Amino acid sequence: MNSGPDDRIRRFATVWSRAIHPVTATSMTCPEFEEYLLPLARLLSEALTADPFDPRLAAEVGAALVAAHCTEPEALPRVLEVVDDCLVPYCTPEGRPPVPDSRTRCARLQHWIAAGFTRALRTRVLAEQEDISRAALAARTEAQAALHESEARFRAVFEGAPVGIGIADMNGRVLDVNAALTRMFGGVEDQPRPRHTNEWVHPDDAPHVRELQAELARGERDHYSVEKSYPRPDGTVLWTNLTVSLLRDSAGTPQYMLGVVEDVTEGRLLHERLRHEATHDALTGLPNRSLFFERLEHALAPGTSTTRVGLCYLDLDGFTAVNDSLGHSVGDRLLVTVAERLRACVTSEDEMVARIGGDEFGALITDPAGRADVTGLADRILAALSSPVRLDGRELSVRCSIGIVEGPVGSLGPAEVLRSADITMYRAKEAGGNRFALADPDSDARAITRHGLTNRLPTALERGEFFVEYQPLVRLSDGSVRGAEALVRWLHPVHGVLGPDHFIPLAESTGLIVPLGRWVLVQAARQARAWQLPRDDGPPVRVNVNLSPCQLEQPGLVTDFVAVLEEAGIEPTAICLELTETALVGAGEEALRPLRQFAELGVDIALDDFGTGYSNLAALRRLPVTTLKLDRSFTHGMQHRPVDPVDLKIVEGIVSLAHTLGMSVTVEGVETGTQAEHLRGLGCDTAQGWYYARPGPPERLHALSLVDAT
Repeated sequence: MNSGPDDRIRRFATVWSRAIHPVTATSMTCPEFEEYLLPLARLLSEALTADPFDPRLAAEVGAALVAAHCTEPEALPRVLEVVDDCLVPYCTPEGRPPVPDSRTRCARLQHWIAAGFTRALRTRVLAEQEDISRAALAARTEAQAALHESEARFRAVFEGAPVGIGIADMNGRVLDVNAALTRMFGGVEDQPRPRHTNEWVHPDDAPHVRELQAELARGERDHYSVEKSYPRPDGTVLWTNLTVSLLRDSAGTPQYMLGVVEDVTEGRLLHERLRHEATHDALTGLPNRSLFFERLEHALAPGTSTTRVGLCYLDLDGFTAVNDSLGHSVGDRLLVTVAERLRACVTSEDEMVARIGGDEFGALITDPAGRADVTGLADRILAALSSPVRLDGRELSVRCSIGIVEGPVGSLGPAEVLRSADITMYRAKEAGGNRFALADPDSDARAITRHGLTNRLPTALERGEFFVEYQPLVRLSDGSVRGAEALVRWLHPVHGVLGPDHFIPLAESTGLIVPLGRWVLVQAARQARAWQLPRDDGPPVRVNVNLSPCQLEQPGLVTDFVAVLEEAGIEPTAICLELTETALVGAGEEALRPLRQFAELGVDIALDDFGTGYSNLAALRRLPVTTLKLDRSFTHGMQHRPVDPVDLKIVEGIVSLAHTLGMSVTVEGVETGTQAEHLRGLGCDTAQGWYYARPGPPERLHALSLVDAT
């Protein structure tokens, strides 16, 4: 029988209570203590699953534990251990998966529990210190009236205090220390005590600490509080919260310095451990993205001593295939090995390597002597990863692509440096991978422009920024216009008129090609009707419209196409759909079904850019294609005399094959009369290109009115 969420939280509170009740100084019984912990358990459960996630709420838990006197040395480690082991299992509803990154959330909640615990404990200790200080001052004031009695009282407080107390004269000569202070410094009560406060100076003391002490010694301030470290005889470091107060006589003259020392070494070590976990990757142990960006920001900050920086941003080639084929556990072990090799590539304190995320790593060099230092590090990385990694009897080859940015501080900010390195890394990957590439401002600008175009594409169609131009299709036999191809353009508010080569690939990658393609079809259908209206008695003017492979995969494509034609009032024969040869290479019957349906409706199908793909000529027989559009590369050699005889033979063969299969041939990119003459002689049916007309608005194509109806 499944238990409810409240039951699971109560069980968590029970486990929690049994773990820490034995090491508390609370007067509550174990059941009472369990009831005390129950609302704290609910708070942690809600914080774990909250969206947005706010781990700071857990600080209340740490404070509540101090309030319940859970202050024994063993208490906090047990609290954090139970939270680490049990919070996620008990506070995740049964039957449901844990929230994403629940372990990371749990670690951050532990951090804030410890922070709240430490803060509350420190507040309580400070209050105790204040009480002790007041008692000490009262004891010395009352000594004039009842010296013996007050001295006894002061000595009891002094010796019994749980914090360290020391008294020195105004010259820094130590007069007395209590047992707690002696133990803090790793000594025993009967060993000689320090004779001067200078013996407690640490080499790493900040200048402002020495200045505070000097001001106190001059009587310019009555007290100060600092966090201070002290060297111990065994070589370890004691971290303390030190409060030093000035004791004056009845006339106000400074007489003594009273130091109250709280040992915060454990809290400091816990803070450093949590800081390390927050700034280092749990899997590889390398610095994580947060620490890497922090170091980069510091290196690039104005006023630092750093003058130049070098950054290598690398991504493993083909790592996704390892995860997909061998599993994430193998992928994680591979990442650990890669991290070890990258760590070995760092040869100086000015270099660091970090795991940025996933299979991406970064290497930072501050003040390189020149670009050669950075490319040298990249070469070391490529060499270190060149040897295969052996896991579970398999040898896995490791390759990476590296983007390098190197230059003076001040030219770019941290985000721009990372962006440039990321762009450059993908340029190295596109060049084949297993290499590095150097950042290039022009390449960055092109990549940023592509990104900007991609971001604006979704709203460009809504804002009416696209328009259609038409290029005539000329019948070679008599020079009359047979139709026109609809070519979409983008009137970008910044970049001006952009041709399809600039944005069609982006539209296909984002899926916007589907609504954009439909919009072009609607415009083309309306234009076909407009050209047909003056001559209803003649054949329809055919308009060629490009169809993307993404559109071909859309369900309901044929139905939507018919609806567009019906709305425009034209027949299917007025439209010719063009698909690239590469879109149909190896296409299965399911992919060809919409084309066959179009053909049954009477729609012509043209195979665009024919000859640039890898299609088998014999495979043309199974395609519902009525027209081959020959790529311009086959006829480029016909622009001028003498004509390349090889081009003539190739085109002649393609035309013969197409006509044998009952297809017509259209040639793209006709630019000279010589080309047109030879293509006519070879039997090509139609042509388009600048020789006849450039793409333009429909009103410029007045020659359409001369279409030969016969």
